[in-house]
Amino acid sequence: MATIKDIADKANVSSATVSRILNNDPTLKVPETTRQSVLSAASLLQYHKKPKQKKNKFTLGIVQWYTLQQEIDDPYYLSIRQGVEEYCAKHEIHVIRTFKGDVLQSATLTNVHGLICIGKFSQREISQFKQLSKNIIFLDMTTPRIEDTTIALDFKQAIYDVLLYLQQLQIHNITFLGGREYLDTETLYDDPRKIHFIEYCKKHNLQYEVMEGTFTKESGYQMTLELIFNKRLPQAIFAASDPIAIGALRALQEHNIRVPEDISIIGFDDIKDASFTTPPLTTVFAPAFEMGEYGAMMVHRSSHLRTSLKITLPCTLIERDSCSKPN
Repeated sequence: MATIKDIADKANVSSATVSRILNNDPTLKVPETTRQSVLSAASLLQYHKKPKQKKNKFTLGIVQWYTLQQEIDDPYYLSIRQGVEEYCAKHEIHVIRTFKGDVLQSATLTNVHGLICIGKFSQREISQFKQLSKNIIFLDMTTPRIEDTTIALDFKQAIYDVLLYLQQLQIHNITFLGGREYLDTETLYDDPRKIHFIEYCKKHNLQYEVMEGTFTKESGYQMTLELIFNKRLPQAIFAASDPIAIGALRALQEHNIRVPEDISIIGFDDIKDASFTTPPLTTVFAPAFEMGEYGAMMVHRSSHLRTSLKITLPCTLIERDSCSKPN
């Protein structure tokens, strides 16, 4: 089989010149006669370029701490995963997905080039994931360890914006409806929204109550029914997720309690359904999809990183019609 050197010898040029001509190097300046001489020699010697060997495709593992059913019930985490997978599709990255409860999770994720963990994980789980890959990022959680790379939301500023907005509407009695999340069977993950909500209310002498169930419509519905039946309805409900807020809205409407005339509601996440409720839901936009995209980009380009990073993404208050307007 003819080689580039064979062509170079026959055309009386260097091997480098032959290589650049055969690869159509636009920066090469040679006489047209030299170019034709090389092409003729290559044809005469029946030279064939070796096909380029494809590089090993980057494989990204996704650990979703929700089950598929939970992901359907609370689309916030689905949106994060979709952001990851959108980036991967654009960059031809092979994705391996695992969900909470998958029996063969560790075996499935063996030999991945990078790992994205979405949700809340215990220190034991984090240690296990690091055995699978050192190129790892945690989305929607913070860890006390400086060596962990994480992306989370700026909950403190988001809560400040919500409560300041309610104060400007002359609302001073607010109930927080949240959900409990557990790192394992016993360890409760402290929701930063609840922590900052309590801090702000105490600092500004607001009357408040905290109730917690799960991040579902059903839970928001049941918690609001409890408020109604026990005659503890506040001026406003602040829900830690839009599904909770949508459930609360249904409970209020079933009991002829008007929103926003009798009570205001604010949600969190800005899922698609939030703008289609009656009335449309005032909420906080959480950049979940973008969080997923950024996480995938960072893992994919990990060779450029020299240290771990702690990234905080801003949230934005979206004003719609579920809050009372100032007179």
